[in-house]
Amino acid sequence: MAERTEVDDMSDLHSTARFSDRVDDYVRYRPDYPSALLGWLQHAQGVDASWRVADIGAGTGISSKLFLDAGHRVTAVEPNAPMRAAAEHWLQAYEGFDAVDGRADASGLPDVSVDLVTVAQAFHWFDEEAARREFARILRPGGLAAIWWNSRRLSGTRFLEGYEALLQTWGTDYTSVAERYADDASMRAWFGAGYRGSASFEHGQRLDFEALRGRLMSSSYAPQVGHPKHVPMLHALRELFDACAEHGTVSFDYDTRIFAGHLA
Repeated sequence: MAERTEVDDMSDLHSTARFSDRVDDYVRYRPDYPSALLGWLQHAQGVDASWRVADIGAGTGISSKLFLDAGHRVTAVEPNAPMRAAAEHWLQAYEGFDAVDGRADASGLPDVSVDLVTVAQAFHWFDEEAARREFARILRPGGLAAIWWNSRRLSGTRFLEGYEALLQTWGTDYTSVAERYADDASMRAWFGAGYRGSASFEHGQRLDFEALRGRLMSSSYAPQVGHPKHVPMLHALRELFDACAEHGTVSFDYDTRIFAGHLA
């Protein structure tokens, strides 16, 4: 996997700001994560509701909610102000929730202050070594880091293959940012001797056309209104949907991959 740093991402891909104008679609149409993921952390890794969670790169709070619903106290660490505000608004009823302006390499949290560091769908934006040092700093001795993402399937159905082709054709910087997830060997190497294991779970969404449009527009590489590719991209999406929909929806399929371990 080619190494990138958060500094590089900020200069050419604007990683902490590139979702600012997509928050509404992100909140409404991005997928959650399978409950089996939490079950794996509980049963295979010994996580329980007493563990305090730092959710790094928490975005609009989708991953934070998974742990709040299970009784955890969660601090969402998110540098993008509109996304952090959306999380605060959505999750304000949870007494165990707070959000802070911080980054993977500078969370702002105290030393040894959390039991579990989580990263959902954001690890590929980080400077991996700087993040590892920061996670190790804020974790208590014996604490755990868990990193996961929903990886969209690129093939297997006519819709999935057509959607990938659509992104290749109309995405603004799709090839620069898409599917930049680490492979299994890279993640084992990142954890080193503290690696505890991994798991994979099937996940997906059934989307009507409006939800599919919103799911597409929540992606940072989808051209916005006013861009010359925006209208033809939506025409292509409509054609793909009409060709593939069954009973008014298409199946947007993922494999959710999780890796966990200690950080010395």
